[in-house]
Amino acid sequence: MTSGTVASPFHPDLTRARFLPRTVVTRLTRPISRALAAPGARRAPKGGELIDVADGVTVRVQRPADAPTGMRRPAVLHLHGGGLIIGSAKAGDALCRRLVEELGAVAASVEYRMPPQHPYPTPLDDCYTALEWLAAQPDVDPTRIAVIGESAGGHLATALALRARDLGEIALAGQVLVYPMLDDRTPDGDDPAARDRRIWSASSNRLGWGMYLRAGTRGPAATPLDADALELAVPARRTDLSGLPPAWIGVGTLDLFHDEDLAYAQRLTEAGVRCELHVVPGAYHGFDAVEPKAGVSRDFVERQVAALRGMLGVG
Repeated sequence: MTSGTVASPFHPDLTRARFLPRTVVTRLTRPISRALAAPGARRAPKGGELIDVADGVTVRVQRPADAPTGMRRPAVLHLHGGGLIIGSAKAGDALCRRLVEELGAVAASVEYRMPPQHPYPTPLDDCYTALEWLAAQPDVDPTRIAVIGESAGGHLATALALRARDLGEIALAGQVLVYPMLDDRTPDGDDPAARDRRIWSASSNRLGWGMYLRAGTRGPAATPLDADALELAVPARRTDLSGLPPAWIGVGTLDLFHDEDLAYAQRLTEAGVRCELHVVPGAYHGFDAVEPKAGVSRDFVERQVAALRGMLGVG
């Protein structure tokens, strides 16, 4: 490094980082982002099916082509990201195809309904409905189902694991949480790392949580939910994390969710839950989706697939 040159805070593989916006979702851009995600959402994935599992809930399902009749397979339920307020299940098509090909699993991505029209608990209810549907499929082994989600999908995967434990109807084999959105208590005031954040900011986070927690654009502090309801709605507020399935959590050091994800991983471990934590130096929120060909991104996704392989007992 030459004299006077400031070292980049970003991982060297992430060459687009310095050109990216610090946030992409605001009150004004949210409707546009929702509209951009709509095309193709009602078309089945290539080689797969689009199935209505309940009123307003669909799943994009992909299966191994060579599965013998009557054979039960492991399965993965994917939950897409988007801050709880944007995005589409079609974002999971490529990952689901990879899980089918590499793990021989049945893979399904949920098109859950979103706020502000459908605030908590509707998105989580939709995900649990999809989980029930997946567990009941004749080609699925209900004892070998894992969930995976990115960002808001990571939040829903976490909340789904908690609900499944609470109800005791479906015993998940594992949870893969990719930079999960876990805590509505976004710190107020100056963020010392704000200039290095990308894609998702504190203001966007308050918007997403506010809409999810029935407060609209006023932010999560204005939620009408009481303390008991909030504990069920927000994974980081849960007091009892015992009895949950094994977890894998991945997050970058420049991600807004870095601290809350590390705190949740520590709490899982303290509760006796096996948890693998992978922290990527200099990685921003959603880096693997924005720069999928970067070496660090490929490694990040490979680790997720490896974690699922172990959770599902795939040789």
